[in-house]
Amino acid sequence: MGATQEGGRDRDPSGRAQNQRPRDRLGRPLPYGSPGVPRVPDDAVFTAQEGLDAAQRFLDDGYAFHAHEVLEAVWKSAPDEQRELWRGLAQVAVGLTHAQRGNRVGGARLLRRGADRVEEYGPRAPEGVDAQGAAAFGRGVADALDRGDDAPLDTAGLRLRRGGTHPSVPGGGTPGGVR
Repeated sequence: MGATQEGGRDRDPSGRAQNQRPRDRLGRPLPYGSPGVPRVPDDAVFTAQEGLDAAQRFLDDGYAFHAHEVLEAVWKSAPDEQRELWRGLAQVAVGLTHAQRGNRVGGARLLRRGADRVEEYGPRAPEGVDAQGAAAFGRGVADALDRGDDAPLDTAGLRLRRGGTHPSVPGGGTPGGVR
């Protein structure tokens, strides 16, 4: 459905605020009419497994913002007992986004906050999520940000599933690959 602009803000047909501006690969808004990367639709719905697959593809290709959007969609529809896990994973991904954008302090804070939420699920996290690995990765990146390390940020190092592997999924890892 199309969005309208009211008072300078994009709105969906029900009047809810949305941002329809194109975005760059790090999720930063671009001026209207600019070419941007394909986006995860605001109304996207993912099962836990679909979300893990899509988010991992995005992370593998350096699109942490897009991974965050997918994980946030899973969080919003997750059963109550899993919500903090998905919220934590989304925070780790958005912490990586802040780090990619050069915001070391905000990135480190979000990475730690997400790691704390995810870690509580331990080795028995549902859906095959590697909660311990995601927490350790988030804290490791946060520590590197605090130290001022200038090494390139490898978002593909975050493995969302236990065992450190993920299935090969058709569609590629770019935002256009999300269905």
